Amino acid sequence: MNILMVASEATPFAKTGGLADVLGSLPVALQDRGERVAVVIPDYRGSYYPHATREAYRYLWIPVGSGYTVDLYQTTGRGVTYYFVRCPELYDRDGIYGPGAGFSDNHLRYAVLSMAALGVARHLFRPDILHAHDWQAALAPVYLREHFHHDPTFDGVKTLFTIHNLGYQGVFGREVLPQIGLDARLLNPEQLEFYGHVNFMKAGIAFADAVSTVSRGYAREIQTPEYGFGLDGFLRRYAPIAGILNGVDYDEWSPEHDPHIARNYSAADLAGKRECKRALLAEYGLRQDNLDRPLLGIISRFAAQKGFDLFADVAARLLQQDLSLVVLGSGDPGYESMFRRLAQAYPGKVGVQIGYNTALAHRIEAGIDMFLMPSRYEPCGLNQIYSLRYGTVPVVRATGGLDDTIDEETGFKFRDYSGSALLEALRWSLDAFRDLDSWVRRMRRGMEKDFSWSASAGEYVALYRRLLGR
Repeated sequence: MNILMVASEATPFAKTGGLADVLGSLPVALQDRGERVAVVIPDYRGSYYPHATREAYRYLWIPVGSGYTVDLYQTTGRGVTYYFVRCPELYDRDGIYGPGAGFSDNHLRYAVLSMAALGVARHLFRPDILHAHDWQAALAPVYLREHFHHDPTFDGVKTLFTIHNLGYQGVFGREVLPQIGLDARLLNPEQLEFYGHVNFMKAGIAFADAVSTVSRGYAREIQTPEYGFGLDGFLRRYAPIAGILNGVDYDEWSPEHDPHIARNYSAADLAGKRECKRALLAEYGLRQDNLDRPLLGIISRFAAQKGFDLFADVAARLLQQDLSLVVLGSGDPGYESMFRRLAQAYPGKVGVQIGYNTALAHRIEAGIDMFLMPSRYEPCGLNQIYSLRYGTVPVVRATGGLDDTIDEETGFKFRDYSGSALLEALRWSLDAFRDLDSWVRRMRRGMEKDFSWSASAGEYVALYRRLLGR
C-alpha cells in the first residue's frame, strides 16, 4: 500500500510533543513491513534537517484565503519520504503553533498544509490511504471530498483520521469558513459546526472513512462526557473507534546502547543504573547522600492535563518523605513558578530545569527510581513506556494509555483524581522501594515489556486493509 500521512510535526524535523515522535517512528515501522510511506509537514523556521533536502515541486497553487503559492521539498530517512511545505508567509516564524492560544491565522496555516498534502498526492506520491493526524491535518479528508471528488487521482483512496489529543480541537470563528475555501452549507451540527464555531477536529471525524486514537482506553474515554470535550456524543456515532497504542523506538530509548547516559546497563546487569543515578544527582546539584533514597522524576509539559494541580496539593507532604526529586519541563507559568519555589525551598533535595532537553530526558529516565505521571487524562503517553525499558517504575493515574500500559506487576496506579489518591500511590511505591529484591524484580518485569512499533504498525496495516476492502 501507498500511505500518505499529514501532520503538523515529526521528529527529527520539528517537535513539541508526542505527535512528532509518532510521525517519526510509525512511518518507519510501516515501511519495515513492506508498505510505502510518505509524510507531509510544514517547513518551519526552526525545522532541523539532518539530511539535505531537494526541491520536489515548485509553485504549487493553494486556493485558500487570498491564495498561496508554496514550494515542496523532500528528503528520505530510513526509507520514508518526507515532504516539507515551504511557505515563508505562514511558517517562517518563531515557534510552531504560536504563543498562548496560538497564531491568529492558524486556521489558514493548517488549511494550507491539508491542501498541500493533496497536491503531493496529485503530483508526487499517489496514495491508497490518506492518514491525517490531529486537528492541524483534519481538513485533508474534507478537501478531498469537497474539492477533488471528481479527480481520478483519488479514485479508491480511503482516509483515516487519528485523534492524538481531543483536548486540542482547532476551534475558530464561523467567519473563517470562506477563508479556508469551504461552503457555508458545511456549517451544520453533522459536519463542521460546534456551538456556532468551526471545529477542525470535528470536520476530520465527520469526513474521514475511519477514526482512530492512540490507545484502547482513550478510545473508550473520549466517548464519555468527562473526556469528550463536547464531542463525546458525536464520536459515539462513529463507533467503533480504533484504539491503537503508540509504540516507542527502542533504537533511541534503550539503556543497553543509549549514548546520552553515564553508563549503559540492561535487565541482566543493572549496575550501570546506580552510576546513572549518581551522575544525575550531580548534574542537578543534589546531595550524593540521596543515592540510597528513592529519586522521583518528572518530564512533562506543564499543563492542567498533566495533573500538576494534584501534585501542587501534596508537594509539601510528599517532600517531607525521605526522597529526592528532579524535574524537566516547561509550559504554564504558574507551574513553572511552583517547581522553582520547590527547588528553592528544598535545596539539595529538589532539582528543576525549565525547558526541554532530549539528552537530559534520557539521563533522567536512566537515573531515577520512579517516574511520576498523575495525568487528568492521557491519550497514550510515552514517558511511562520509556521508564519501563530503563528499569524506572512508573507511578501513574489509571487513565487512557497509562492504564493500558502499566499494571500492578510493573508500576503503581491510582484512579480517583485527587491529591489524596496520588499521595497514597506514592506512599505505596515508597514502601515498596524498601524491599530491594522485590523492587528489582519489578524493574526487570518492566524492562522485559515490549511496546515496540512493530505490533502497533501491524494493527494499522490491518485497519488500512479493512478500509480498502482487502
